[in-house]
Amino acid sequence: MITTTTPSVEGHEIKKYCGIVTGETIIGANVFRDFFASITDIVGGRSGTYEKVLKEAKSTSLMEMEMQAKSMGANAVVGVDLDYETIRDGMLMVTASGTAVFVEPKQ
Repeated sequence: MITTTTPSVEGHEIKKYCGIVTGETIIGANVFRDFFASITDIVGGRSGTYEKVLKEAKSTSLMEMEMQAKSMGANAVVGVDLDYETIRDGMLMVTASGTAVFVEPKQ
């Protein structure tokens, strides 16, 4: 599955627009608390462990979005946008959204 933040896929023509697709992941505060309890790499302002959790949430959201696109008959998602939102009680939501399309190489 091709995924891109651009409105088109280089070298391909969009043959069909299938619709808007999304994927969401919510991570609870207890997950962060558990990770922070064992963090020793905070010195310097970056936390590799925290970043790893965010990357996993992003990956899961993108995967869900791609699965939804595939179920609609798409082979690509264009205009992909990632949003990170803090919701109640310290929970973090990562949302991926885009437009599912069917593309073919230009001839």
